[in-house]
Amino acid sequence: MKTMLTEAVRGKDADYLEIRLEESHVTRILFRGPTLDNVGQSVVYGGNIRALVDGGWGFVSFNRLEDLEAKVDLAIRQARLIGRARGEQSKLAPAPVVQDVVKLKPGADPREVPLEKKMSVLDEYNRAILSFGGPIKSSAVSYQDRYSKLHFANSEGTYIEQEKGDIGGNLSAVAVQGAQTQVSTIGFGGSKGFNVALGLEDKVLAAARTAADLIKAEPIKGGEYTVVTDPILTGIFAHEAFGHLSEGDNVYEDKNLQKVMTLGTKFGENILNIYDTGFDEGARGYLKYDDEGVPTEKTYLIKEGVLVGRLHSRETAGKMGERPTGNARAIDYRFPPICRMRNTCIERGEASFEDMLKGVKLGVYAVKAYGGQTNGEMFTFTAGEAYMIRDGRLAELVRDVTLTGNVFTTLKHIDLVGSDFETHESGGGCGKGAQSPLPTSEWAPHMRIQKVVIGGRG
Repeated sequence: MKTMLTEAVRGKDADYLEIRLEESHVTRILFRGPTLDNVGQSVVYGGNIRALVDGGWGFVSFNRLEDLEAKVDLAIRQARLIGRARGEQSKLAPAPVVQDVVKLKPGADPREVPLEKKMSVLDEYNRAILSFGGPIKSSAVSYQDRYSKLHFANSEGTYIEQEKGDIGGNLSAVAVQGAQTQVSTIGFGGSKGFNVALGLEDKVLAAARTAADLIKAEPIKGGEYTVVTDPILTGIFAHEAFGHLSEGDNVYEDKNLQKVMTLGTKFGENILNIYDTGFDEGARGYLKYDDEGVPTEKTYLIKEGVLVGRLHSRETAGKMGERPTGNARAIDYRFPPICRMRNTCIERGEASFEDMLKGVKLGVYAVKAYGGQTNGEMFTFTAGEAYMIRDGRLAELVRDVTLTGNVFTTLKHIDLVGSDFETHESGGGCGKGAQSPLPTSEWAPHMRIQKVVIGGRG
């Protein structure tokens, strides 16, 4: 395979050329209430060729290796036509030439676990939710795993064989009373193997209990509050509200965002540090090389409150005069790689949870994330559950807690970052450019934010 791929990209009339092959084994399991809605296993095989000529990209995907030279020529012809129309110079930031083989560690291959074992574990969780009683009327239990073997070669001499394993799932309890529905979810996932799906019985029961309690909880009164976010919601904020703004293609293509995201800009207090990394083994966002063959790294985005970096592909780094960071990722062989996150984290601080509650006369402790969206620098997140803070102590459970605001204003209002740090994972993944769900992670501590607007009853 190495000889065939390296020869296919050698000596061609293109500024740059690469081939990526992928073989993936995928398992999906889904329960909706008592019904096994979907169970399936599939093997996916395919590849793609990317060619760069005069600033224009050609892209050809395929499922058969036959006529590989003709496919390469087609990608080059596409690139030449696009380059001719664009009239630009090809700009790729330099990257090291790599020769490497990356194997999964023992126990990380999800294919080693029989389908019957996977179904049995998930069925037990589903039964535990449905047998909880009271207002718990339904459930949603989803699971997916993927083993992938990738071959990558480019015209600069890089050749990489890389194995990847990924597991993700969500377990949801659904409470219904009259016209009201409340859901509580726990997630699990990782890249180390099936063990991440085991031993969740206590968390499943806690989720069912929370959903039942939310049915009885009062909706929060809308207003401006001091908010403490748990590590899960802190991580979601880092990913959704700030991580996407740090992706090099988003910045390069938006002149207004370029002005806002000028390196050296002070965005928060010295306690605030945000980074994105591919180094964390076990994270769903772990990878040694990205899909351009660039070695991964730990990339600080904000350091001591100051914007110091962003997430690049080789092209965005070249166009912006910066360096690639190993963030070019594609969901599979059908798509070209684009700038994507890996494991996006807010670094641990020094405050205890008690420090965060201290002095808060009226506030909110927001836990998990039930949903949310971003629009440029504006965000809206709905907490999975929330508790009032009264006179420095946690008080009653409340529902319908939706946090809204401007990410840059919110960053300035972060006044405490926790000394804890939770390595939370979940099912699903990140969506961008029709490529979803891409495995990513968001690890973080607790965090306190002043002057957060929360919607609710008047």
